[in-house]
Amino acid sequence: MNIYLITDTEILYKMKTIVITVIYTLLSFSGISQDTLDALLDQYNNESIPYISVKELTTTQNNAILLDAREKEEYEVSHLKSAIHVGYDNFNLDLISKQNIPKDTLIVVYCSLGIRSEDISEKLKKVGYKNIYNLYGGIFEWKNNEYPVVNSLEEATDEVHVFSSEWGKWLLKGKKVYSN
Repeated sequence: MNIYLITDTEILYKMKTIVITVIYTLLSFSGISQDTLDALLDQYNNESIPYISVKELTTTQNNAILLDAREKEEYEVSHLKSAIHVGYDNFNLDLISKQNIPKDTLIVVYCSLGIRSEDISEKLKKVGYKNIYNLYGGIFEWKNNEYPVVNSLEEATDEVHVFSSEWGKWLLKGKKVYSN
């Protein structure tokens, strides 16, 4: 008869493996890893600002002020033509005030997917802007529909800053650029 002794280290390892497996399973079922853009946006947004689709924006783009709510590094890689960079972490309402944008002007705010742009849009709404929309799917959806983006020199580019591999999975067309 063989007697096999399990050490404390082996017990801890097995327990750790079980706990990690349970956590991973729970996270998978909780929706952390979203399968659709709708589900992702539902998870992070409260839809306090109405969405505008990429297709709708293409018909009204000439009449809209476009605000890019991504960080400067993302904006410099590429942005929608004539978009004004307003950022997210260092967003400042004074920048908007200096633009002398009338409160009833059509404003479309975008970011990578439409999450940060909702936050910035809410700030604009609080100070009286009335005609604000959040670009559904952001610059990723714009590029996925094969619309052009420009770099910091205002030249057409296929590059889009994707922020991280987690968010980058949503960019299906174009060249993904990550931070250094």
